[in-house]
Amino acid sequence: MPTTEPGGQAGGRSSRLARWRPWLVNIGLAILILGGVQWWQARPLAKGEAPALAGPDLTGAWVDLRDLGGEPVLVHFWASWCPVCRAMDGFVDAIARDHRVLTVALQSGEAAEILSYLEAADLDFPVVPDPDGRIARRWGVAGVPASFVIDPEGRIASATVGLSTEPGLRLRLWAAKGEEAPRQ
Repeated sequence: MPTTEPGGQAGGRSSRLARWRPWLVNIGLAILILGGVQWWQARPLAKGEAPALAGPDLTGAWVDLRDLGGEPVLVHFWASWCPVCRAMDGFVDAIARDHRVLTVALQSGEAAEILSYLEAADLDFPVVPDPDGRIARRWGVAGVPASFVIDPEGRIASATVGLSTEPGLRLRLWAAKGEEAPRQ
């Protein structure tokens, strides 16, 4: 005789769980696979102390990552020709409004071409051009987008390759502060 729960449904909780179990297993497997791919892609990225990152920005002013210490910094490698980077541009721009951000435009042309791209996309984040990939190689970046969060002491707190969300990047910046979560 089938068991019934209040409300008259046969099978009850165990029946509902049995219906959701395949979905939960598939979601868990997808998370494991995506996590494994992310880990595999991030293996060559720099770890420990952040490598040097200094050079002229698009206006010719000298920018040095070491001058941005004291707070977490998002270092974001991107390219104007990269569709995934374009998907992240708005996230990086929004984060740059209230966090320290330094971006590196990998093999995206001369400063005037990069400026034109930023203006057309209505973006306003600091950019150091890397036309020959020298900076990217120092950081272990073989593909873009690649995002690093540098802690206040200049160490790499996290590094990812591929699409990252704005909330995910903001969470990594907050975690790099080393502070406790705000109490309510």
